[in-house]
Amino acid sequence: MTLSYSHAHQQGSGTTEVVAVLVAITEHTARVLTVDQGKLLPNGPLMPLHRSLQAGVRQWVEEQTQQPLGYLEQLYTFVDTNRRNVDGHALVYVSYLGLVQEAQMKELPSQALWRDWYDYFPWENHLDGMPSMIMDFIVPALLEWANAGKDAVVQQRRRQRIGLCWGLSEAFLTSAVHENTDSGSATVSDNNHESREWIAEHVLLRYEMLYEAGMIPEAPTYLPSYSSNPQTSHLSENWSQLIGVPMYYDHRRVIATAVSRLRAKIEYRPLIFGLMPDVFTLSQLQQSVEALSGVRLHKQNFRRLLDSQNLVMETGQSSSAQRGRPAKLYRFRHDIELQSLLMDSKLPKRK
Repeated sequence: MTLSYSHAHQQGSGTTEVVAVLVAITEHTARVLTVDQGKLLPNGPLMPLHRSLQAGVRQWVEEQTQQPLGYLEQLYTFVDTNRRNVDGHALVYVSYLGLVQEAQMKELPSQALWRDWYDYFPWENHLDGMPSMIMDFIVPALLEWANAGKDAVVQQRRRQRIGLCWGLSEAFLTSAVHENTDSGSATVSDNNHESREWIAEHVLLRYEMLYEAGMIPEAPTYLPSYSSNPQTSHLSENWSQLIGVPMYYDHRRVIATAVSRLRAKIEYRPLIFGLMPDVFTLSQLQQSVEALSGVRLHKQNFRRLLDSQNLVMETGQSSSAQRGRPAKLYRFRHDIELQSLLMDSKLPKRK
């Protein structure tokens, strides 16, 4: 069963739609704005009355969610071959990424819902270390997919891709696969795995690999129940709960593209300030960056970066902390040229 449902919206004669990934950080949690109980992103057809693509996306977002937009940039253009207009032409949708500060968030209409973006990509949340589901369930299933390649070359390339996407060494993946002569299943050894660096911005690559392997409901080759398949009987019976919330129209792929874009850009552009309130503590700023990146940052390195790049300035006020010493409040230095501010610097790496 695929989730590129053609019945979710009525078909029209247009060929272009606009879709928005609107991101906010609330209580140090990265969230996306959805409609239809979290199954769709705000979207709608491009119409003659729209003066531009941006005008179209702003109208549909505000009409469907009543959420005003701030920062907005074009994300990507997708062709949905699973959906056709009345003339039989495939639909093209142009996606946009928007950022909203917490103070701008308001009560939403009933069909709109803010969702934690890790509800859709639970394997991307490494704030408490690598999620156990990766080594317990995802990697074994991917190794079986690799072993199902038509020849040794394809199998090897798939294992290499698994290593690059999921931060695992090729040597580990090769040695960790044990062929079971009875079931033909692949297992991962219990030994500590030799790992590559986890690259946070590879969100889209990981999602597309799961799609290609038929491991998520949006994929046309998805097996509704891994536990009923003899070759995957060692996997969790609650696979559908583990693998994240599916969406119509492959909108989860659009979110994955947006998360990848944001995670890459925060390393060289101060986009994080589009998500921050007017004043904040340095801890709040760091926690917000961590919410986006999904990994912990080294506190001292993070603050040295802020000092060296002159990104923030003190307000002269302090937070009203209930416990401990009040923390200084800061604001972004709006007088600094944004484009040249971080041209040669990056955010500090994880701990």
